[in-house]
Amino acid sequence: MDTFFLSHGSPTLSIDESLPARPFLRSWQSKVLQAVPRAILVVSGHWETAVPTVNVIKGTNDTIYDFYGFPKPMYQLKYPAPGAPNLAKRVKELLEQAGFGRVKEDKTRGLDHGAWVPLMLMYPEASIPVCQLSVQTERDGTYHYNIGKALAPLRDEGILILGSGNATHNLRTIGRDGGPIVKWALDFDTWLKDSLLDGRYDDVNHYEEKSPCGKMAHPWPDHFYPLHVALGAAGETARAELIHHSWTNCTISYASYRFTTSV
Repeated sequence: MDTFFLSHGSPTLSIDESLPARPFLRSWQSKVLQAVPRAILVVSGHWETAVPTVNVIKGTNDTIYDFYGFPKPMYQLKYPAPGAPNLAKRVKELLEQAGFGRVKEDKTRGLDHGAWVPLMLMYPEASIPVCQLSVQTERDGTYHYNIGKALAPLRDEGILILGSGNATHNLRTIGRDGGPIVKWALDFDTWLKDSLLDGRYDDVNHYEEKSPCGKMAHPWPDHFYPLHVALGAAGETARAELIHHSWTNCTISYASYRFTTSV
């Protein structure tokens, strides 16, 4: 099973038909990944904890509306995917065996919009079990890459590993939709694409020092670390592929990547 990083952009992706990422995600099963995963592990930029934490849900995942001031119809959407408690326990086992310390279990948390918004377009039937894993914003890219490496066995167990964040994520600088892409966003987005496609993964892990405008593109690392996990899970010889690219609001890149393990 390949691993993926998805830029989920604005929560309005759930209802705005004008966003180019919507048809991309809706074509997921026909054009991107025909194999049906046994379960899905989502690493979302919208769940930050001090230590790695998994949600262990034995029934149906709740839909979390972790956004404010958006159109009312968005708060009426539901994504009732079943939980994946066995996957959660397996993630916990793999991370603890790899030396990440005690992994916490959250038995009440459902799916945040970094998970359910793209999944409702990719797998609208909501029949595949879903588990989430948190990110640790006090750690660095290499730490999250190594988390991914520890989770690599899941690929051979039929598990789809999705990192959900954004290629660029500076909400204080967004402009009008349809406006020109600002230089710092374009520079970082291009650097990220070139680094991934050229296999310069150590540079991506140390993006703060290696990239142009890294701090501007990601003032906080929460939406970038999911990429590191997905990349690490594919292995050091993985090949990256850009599978979608679009922009909104002058600074928000929807660049999304597939990571295929080389044999």
